[in-house]
Amino acid sequence: MDRASQVLAQPLPPNVPRTYAVLSERGNELAESRQYLTPEEEKALVKFVLLMSSLGHPVRIKFMRSLAFRIALRRSTNRPLKPPGPNWPRAFEKRHAELTARLVKAMDWKRHDSHIYNKVT
Repeated sequence: MDRASQVLAQPLPPNVPRTYAVLSERGNELAESRQYLTPEEEKALVKFVLLMSSLGHPVRIKFMRSLAFRIALRRSTNRPLKPPGPNWPRAFEKRHAELTARLVKAMDWKRHDSHIYNKVT
């Protein structure tokens, strides 16, 4: 069953009108409650990733799963946590437009001959 059908099948409280606007808002709440990280935790992770990138150490997308798992472990819950699924980093990247994937070029090996020799001697 797709997400839209799940939202339409959800029961509503008796005093709430059954309109598409209400169901859509309730669907967003449902989707937000099923996210691996809370919105505050996601903001913190985005801030950390952007900081690391600005310092010249971009975070690899496959490393973001372990970062999210470490953040989730800090929550005070009694149930054991599982790491996020393999598709979680891509969905996280789609939710946060400020994160853009880019290729990092390797450093040129010939750079040492012209720049470092005079500093070492």
